[in-house]
Amino acid sequence: MTTSELTLPQTREKKGPSRRVMGAGKQLHAGPVTYIVLTVFALVSLAPLVWTAIAASRTDRRLAETPPPLWFGGNLFKNLQSAWDQAGLGTAMLNSVIVAGTITVSTVLFSTLAGFAFAKLRFKFSGFLLLLTIGTMMIPPQLAVVPLYLWMSDLGWSNQLQTVILPTLVTAFGTFFMRQYLVQALPTELIEAARVDGASSLRVVWHVVFPAARPAMAVLGLLTFVFAWNDFLWPIIALNQQNPTVQVALNSLGTGYVPDQAVIMAGALLGTLPLLIAFILFGKQIVGGIMQGAIKG
Repeated sequence: MTTSELTLPQTREKKGPSRRVMGAGKQLHAGPVTYIVLTVFALVSLAPLVWTAIAASRTDRRLAETPPPLWFGGNLFKNLQSAWDQAGLGTAMLNSVIVAGTITVSTVLFSTLAGFAFAKLRFKFSGFLLLLTIGTMMIPPQLAVVPLYLWMSDLGWSNQLQTVILPTLVTAFGTFFMRQYLVQALPTELIEAARVDGASSLRVVWHVVFPAARPAMAVLGLLTFVFAWNDFLWPIIALNQQNPTVQVALNSLGTGYVPDQAVIMAGALLGTLPLLIAFILFGKQIVGGIMQGAIKG
């Protein structure tokens, strides 16, 4: 038997797996049905925003007619200016940026630290404290309005931004969300290796925990910012029209004997624009973080 005959079966055995690997690595292509379904979902999702823009560009009389307008009019900038002046949206926008930004940073920071503690640290009553934290999510926030308002009044913080910021510096949802992510995404061996290398607790958090939790922190930050920006119940109770957030300021547009629906829609459009701009600027990084976390998981 020659050498070529001996090596021939081995060569054939190597070709099979390589072909299977190449087949498994092929990129999947979407068919026409997929594009149709995605287009329908995109149109349905954008319909409320498009209608808001159309209504904001029309007059109140035209909106009351039947059938309603289905295309843009010529009063968009006029209505936007009216909404900006009537609601005082300049101060409201600044206040909302301060409130939503502070709440987002503090919630992401504290929730990550608390989630790391529940996920990887061992201490007494950790399970009970985690259940207690999750249990607070079942309490309707309306039940806390009266005692919270009395507490803020005793502190002398009525009609001040810290009244809105302080109760939401950290959330039970954020803590549970980060805990569930870090249980899978952060290997315990990595923390132990950092400890062996002499890293302090602060260095472990900064150089190990935060990099591993970055995808989840981005998602939590986006959700928290949107929630804080759109929050209405507590700000309308705690603040007044002299120092409002965007949602409190927009509430003033609906007052009067005959509210101007076109101006109200213009104000709603102005209140939505910062969220759209934030998603356009940081959406790619957030989606990339989600995909990175999915690949690591």
